[in-house]
Amino acid sequence: MGAGAGSGRGQLFLRSLLFLLLAGPAARHPARGQLRYAVPEELEHGAFVANLGEDLGLDVSTLSARRFRIVSRAGARQHLEVNLENGILFVNERIDREEVCEAGGTCLLHLQLLVESPLELYRVEVEVLDINDHAPTFPWQEYVLEVAESAVLGARFPLESAQDPDVGTNSVHTYRLSPNGFFSLEVQTRSDASKFAELVLERALDREQQRVHRVLLTALDGGVPERSGTAHILVTVLDANDNVPAFDQPSYGVSLPEDAPAGTLVIQLNATDLDEGPNGEIEYSFSGHAPPRVRELFHIEPRSGQVLLKGRLDYERASLHELYVQAKDRGPSAVAVHCRVLVHLLDVNDNAPEVTLTSVSTPVLEDAPPGTVIAVISVLDRDSGDNGRVSCEVGPNVPFELRSSFRNYYTLVTTQALDREVVPEYNVSITARDMGSPALLTRSTLTVPVSDVNDNAPRFLQPSYSVYVMENNAPGASICSVSALDPDCQQNAYLSYSIADGHIHGMPVGTYVSINSDSGHMYALRSLDYEQIRSFQIQVQAQDAGFPPLSANVTVHIFVLDQNDNAPVIVSPMPRNGSVATELVPRSARPGYLVGTVSAVDADAGLNSRLSYQLLQATDFTLFSVAPDTGELRTLRSFLEQDASQQQLVVQVRDGGQPALSATVSLLLSVVETLPQTLSDFSEFSLPPEVSSSSPLTLYLLVSLGSVSFTFLLAILILTAIRCRGERHSRQGDSCSPPRCHCCPGSRPSSDGLKTSNLTAQPPAGTTAATCLDVPAGGPPGYCYKVCLGPESAQSDFMFLKPCSPPRNNEKDSGKRSRPDQHLQVSKEAKQPNTDWLPPSTQRPALKRYQIQHQGKRGSRWKG
Repeated sequence: MGAGAGSGRGQLFLRSLLFLLLAGPAARHPARGQLRYAVPEELEHGAFVANLGEDLGLDVSTLSARRFRIVSRAGARQHLEVNLENGILFVNERIDREEVCEAGGTCLLHLQLLVESPLELYRVEVEVLDINDHAPTFPWQEYVLEVAESAVLGARFPLESAQDPDVGTNSVHTYRLSPNGFFSLEVQTRSDASKFAELVLERALDREQQRVHRVLLTALDGGVPERSGTAHILVTVLDANDNVPAFDQPSYGVSLPEDAPAGTLVIQLNATDLDEGPNGEIEYSFSGHAPPRVRELFHIEPRSGQVLLKGRLDYERASLHELYVQAKDRGPSAVAVHCRVLVHLLDVNDNAPEVTLTSVSTPVLEDAPPGTVIAVISVLDRDSGDNGRVSCEVGPNVPFELRSSFRNYYTLVTTQALDREVVPEYNVSITARDMGSPALLTRSTLTVPVSDVNDNAPRFLQPSYSVYVMENNAPGASICSVSALDPDCQQNAYLSYSIADGHIHGMPVGTYVSINSDSGHMYALRSLDYEQIRSFQIQVQAQDAGFPPLSANVTVHIFVLDQNDNAPVIVSPMPRNGSVATELVPRSARPGYLVGTVSAVDADAGLNSRLSYQLLQATDFTLFSVAPDTGELRTLRSFLEQDASQQQLVVQVRDGGQPALSATVSLLLSVVETLPQTLSDFSEFSLPPEVSSSSPLTLYLLVSLGSVSFTFLLAILILTAIRCRGERHSRQGDSCSPPRCHCCPGSRPSSDGLKTSNLTAQPPAGTTAATCLDVPAGGPPGYCYKVCLGPESAQSDFMFLKPCSPPRNNEKDSGKRSRPDQHLQVSKEAKQPNTDWLPPSTQRPALKRYQIQHQGKRGSRWKG
């Protein structure tokens, strides 16, 4: 090594730092939207390069939060780094320009700077400046140069060139030769500006005088401080071989595709020598300063001069290879001649594009607006020309697109609104394709999950629910379950159920039912009674746990089903004073005579309230029967002399439920010859409010009452017409004749008269005359009472009292009496009326007035 090699590293650092301070600001300038800096090589760790935060106009305090960083390829060395506290770009590790950039020329480090929120991308170029850190070196420390003694003056002998990894002025600048008396040195410049030395013969050689000459060759670079390297040249004077080989041309050029296989012939060199014998036999070889890389890739056949490919070429590493070949004969004092072979590589599309996901922002919210940046993608193709031009695209049917921000940099953005419920995740296929022939492509798949947003309200499985609950249910029992779905996920799909506020029959709905907020199961809080409440509805709300929460309502109709839990209640006849119900039946009653009607009600509904009547017990089952549907108690036959005067009956009322419930009523029927005016225990009744308002029996009773009233009014009109006609006949002598009427001398008419009865006196068959009733002895003296029953009254439940017309000559014949078979004895004691079998209350006053008027007329007649 030369004297310059001994310079201290401290002086080198000071010079480099001084160069940085002077050249750094001048070298920094924006170019096409990017920054460029210059930094010398071999700086220590932490050396200042540039203030990126200031130059890029970024807020230094937000660099860390925005993840300001240098994006580099995987496996690449990180020579530079950014301090996130102050935004300064500094040296992270020592930079050796000769290692980073194998080829000469400008050495650039390309940096991609990425900052997020919002996403921004910057490109920075840092030029690595060469410093004179290498001294020139020769391949060998000593060269042996054989020169024929017959060499002419001015003959030139090319010497091995020194190599200096530095570039520019720091590379080999010149050569110097130690003083001697035979040779001088001339420095030549090649086309690539490199220097080489030639030894020029200045004085004729004489082998006999001096067989060997020693000179020192020094190579100097142009750096500061200057560095040098030396080599000893041993010149051996040979016997005369006066012809040297000669190449066809001093320089050759050849083109070779980079994918050429090993063994490919690169070029056939040809050199000639005019000598004969061994002096004319030529051998080929690489010159001494051929770089090792050339020797690895190429091989020269020494005898044929064929240059063959030995290694694998790579256009992306080096597109040009320069081969220096020498040829010399085999004679004594052989002189080597040199030629240069330039091998130009042709690029082949042998590198597929590389896709790198520089930054990915996932997952993406489903309500993200179109244009939201999802990822930054970089694409690189090592080929050149069209083979290195890359187009990038995404697969079809996805709501994403690629936008080019810088050359070979793309941003993946959304093109439309997303819906997680439709597509929860996208597999985006990114295809990078170069323009080569054939084109090479690379596919990369990016998974983009879509994050949920609470944009869907719960939805019940049914538009409404109908629930049927049997009455008398156990409190706390589950009655139904409602269910809703929410297409959202996680907490946005977690549903809670509740019952909306309201009232049922004046009570809060919460006292009737409750709901499990998690499962939607509904529970009855009380035992329901069909007779009190038959149906009600509630509003159930399902609400998710999103923000803001969304909800939906559904109506639940609850219908209470009837259960046969109410036994029939007998409302007629009603026994008085806790005894059995009594009734009088005339012995003359015909078959089918209506004794009375047993009426009952059942608070249940449907089949549970359908009542049937049956005679459970009877003194004589052949005498009475009960209609199973209406409860009418009628006679089956006429009374016989041997029939008991009192008949004990037990009537059972049974509903249609399962199991059936029943009630019984005991009846005591007294068979009498004549009916008194006392009414029976088949009295009127008023239905309970709940029955009258809700049971179908109410409607039946109202229809029956209306029918009876209409029939009664019609009968009154008919009887009135008949009565008027009868009076006219009485005036003409067609009334009851004295022989058929029995008048009691000295009797006077009763002020009260006889009241109506539900018992009808039946005259003998075929008798059309009026039937007269004689008042027995003991009545008021001076009056004669005569009851005349017309044939029309035989089918009525009412008895009309008709006074007997007195004799025209005012004679009082007490000996003339009616026929015995037409006389009925009337009891002196009148019983209370049977309100159950009286006409409706609205018709009773008219009937009473009608009776009083007729009694007054007859009384006046009887008095006259």
